[in-house]
Amino acid sequence: MSNATTLAVGFPDLSKMTVARQPHWRRWLAAAAILVTLAAIGRAFANGQIEWSYVSRFLTARVILEGIVNTMVMAVFAMALGIALGVVVAIMRLSPNPVLKSVAAGYTWLFRGTPLILQLLLWFNIALVFPTIGIPGLWSARAVDVMTPFLSALLGLGINQGAYTSEVMRAGMLSVDAGQYEAAKAIGMGRLRALRRIILPQAMRVVIPPLGNEFIGMVKATSLASVIQYPELLHSAENIYYANSRVIELLIVAGLWYLLVVSILTPLQMLLERRFARGFSQTGR
Repeated sequence: MSNATTLAVGFPDLSKMTVARQPHWRRWLAAAAILVTLAAIGRAFANGQIEWSYVSRFLTARVILEGIVNTMVMAVFAMALGIALGVVVAIMRLSPNPVLKSVAAGYTWLFRGTPLILQLLLWFNIALVFPTIGIPGLWSARAVDVMTPFLSALLGLGINQGAYTSEVMRAGMLSVDAGQYEAAKAIGMGRLRALRRIILPQAMRVVIPPLGNEFIGMVKATSLASVIQYPELLHSAENIYYANSRVIELLIVAGLWYLLVVSILTPLQMLLERRFARGFSQTGR
């Protein structure tokens, strides 16, 4: 008697029964609702008071192109500052020194707890608190001359980003097995050298994906610097529509450029993630 074809007593043979396919009418209903909504939005834009010729005209205008260059320059420099600060603050948070831990926790609390636009405005108007800044006996200058829109935006965006990046870096370092710290200590490595040579390279596998997202967010966050007159993309678009009153058209131009930049950065981020993941798997062997 074959065990493969024998059924237990009391159980019916289901092998020849037809399987009814479950209807997915909810999916079709949701898809239809989405299509109707998109069609209504598209119709509104098509019939609205939008001069699409202005969109194509200003899409490659010199001032817009200069604005996108300034946006990317600010995003790169502010992100670099944020990463540098984030690594330092994360190391301080993991330090056994209570003073360093408290300072790092206070920094994170302060800059994560206040709006970014408020921080930008404070940096831009810092001359109201410190009329002169410098190094006593070596150099001093009026704060209003030093705190240009570029420097104010860089400090505001970079220092704010450092508070968020510190948590990302701390999570990455905590993801590394504690045995790696013990092994480094066993071979005579100091704490900082172990972090630089062993812990941080392994933490990159965890850190890279959120840092990629943070950089994409930074590109868009540079638009807030328009309130302090930094000539990034949105500020350039605003200057044009202040002159010709084509508000929607210029906002569409800015939106298209932001979408283009993000669309380019997203696959680059995925490639970087795959490279670090592949490198980690090879070293893990």
